[in-house]
Amino acid sequence: MKTAMQEWFDELKANYPYMADDIYKKGFDKYLEKEKEQIIVAFIHNRYVLAGGHPIRRDYAEEYYNETYNQNK
Repeated sequence: MKTAMQEWFDELKANYPYMADDIYKKGFDKYLEKEKEQIIVAFIHNRYVLAGGHPIRRDYAEEYYNETYNQNK
C-alpha cells in the first residue's frame, strides 16, 4: 500500500518528467519522513486510547508502518 504522499510524487513525476530525479528524491524523502512520523504518532495515540491508557512502544508502531506501507527505513 502506498501512502498518499507516495502516490502524489509518482503522479508528479509522471506529469513532469523533465524535472531532475534529485529534485523528486529530495522532496520525497523530506515529506515522506514527515508523513511517516505523523502515521506513527497517530498509531501510538490511537492504540493508547484503545488499550485503555496502556502505553505502546514506538518500535511496535514503526513495525506497523513498515509492514503496512512496505518501508524498511
